[in-house]
Amino acid sequence: MAERQTETWLAGVDGCPGGWIVVFARADGEVEPPRVVTRFADIVLSPKQPAIVAVDVPIGLPRQSPAKGRLAESAVRPLLGGRKSSVFRIPSRSAVYASVAPAPADARERFFMACRIARETSDDGKAFAKQGFYILDKVVEVDTLLRGDAALTRRVFETHPELAFRRMNGDRPLDLPKKIKSSNSRPGLELRRDLLAGAGIPRALIDAAPPHGAADDDMIDAFACLVTARRIHAKAARSYPEEPPRDDYGLPMAIWA
Repeated sequence: MAERQTETWLAGVDGCPGGWIVVFARADGEVEPPRVVTRFADIVLSPKQPAIVAVDVPIGLPRQSPAKGRLAESAVRPLLGGRKSSVFRIPSRSAVYASVAPAPADARERFFMACRIARETSDDGKAFAKQGFYILDKVVEVDTLLRGDAALTRRVFETHPELAFRRMNGDRPLDLPKKIKSSNSRPGLELRRDLLAGAGIPRALIDAAPPHGAADDDMIDAFACLVTARRIHAKAARSYPEEPPRDDYGLPMAIWA
């Protein structure tokens, strides 16, 4: 009897209020229902050992932020049309880590301190959007894990859901937002659900309620990240920029889709 071959797993991941929402799928097509985990390491180091993890979080932090942010952000933002504001500017490494410093503990003080450092370490003297501040703890979590194990950079890739949806939409930016004034937009979510179904994600999973700790838009984005993971595994994905620079720790600064 021939020995069973080791299964290859892929994962699409997005941050959510409960931590991280992840969708595991076998490379041969079977997709598991999404779940929420508290630590990113629980995904990468899970028993499934996913060969590709596509995650909506910035990877690679510059010492000095170029004007308008990392080259990856500058390359992707013009492609998204009305959705370009969803690509947040990520500041320098020192500003990112200041945002999660244990003291001062007050979030408002940490935000202003991180902005000050960001201005001092950017080529155009600018900081970053307040929305971006709320993801910096997850940036630090992933950055710490990858700096501790360089081999993980061959498995963990930065992606962006709106760029993934653009690829699913025939390389055309979507004209409907997911949210309007912080509330879910049903037409925008339905458009994305249809694109996911067209990309091979089972409709029953797309239409199901999100797991506890995640919202509808988090789940939709995790599925989009899974589509990118499949493209990376099939060597059909693109890197923005095509030849990504690396930060001081050797982490590539690129967005994949």
